[in-house]
Amino acid sequence: VQLVESGGGSVHPGGSLTLSCAASGFKDGRYALGWFRRAAGQKREGLACISRHDGTDWVADSVKGRFTLAADSAWNGVTLQMNNLEPEDTAVYYCAAEKMVARCYDYVWKQDYAMEHWGKGTTVNVSI
Repeated sequence: VQLVESGGGSVHPGGSLTLSCAASGFKDGRYALGWFRRAAGQKREGLACISRHDGTDWVADSVKGRFTLAADSAWNGVTLQMNNLEPEDTAVYYCAAEKMVARCYDYVWKQDYAMEHWGKGTTVNVSI
């Protein structure tokens, strides 16, 4: 499995960014894709998930209403649309894949140790 993120950059508060994760190498449709982020000095935080296996999705309360996750129709990847960005959103954002449960249960996607595959990350910087 290979996950490749793109779309990070610098933006002013209130701005928007779209992150993309190109996903390949899955042997079947039993998996979920999503995003985590790690701000400086903090633990990795689960943000959002979408499951190819059963169609469930989940968005963390911390970003609900501002971040939206979607998969393309062929499941070649997912995009994270981030609106109304705040300085607190500054972090390295990682695409992740989970196959054992393959559903977007919050108790799974809040734990980075449950993820089986990771991208290398893309940096988002929100500043004046």
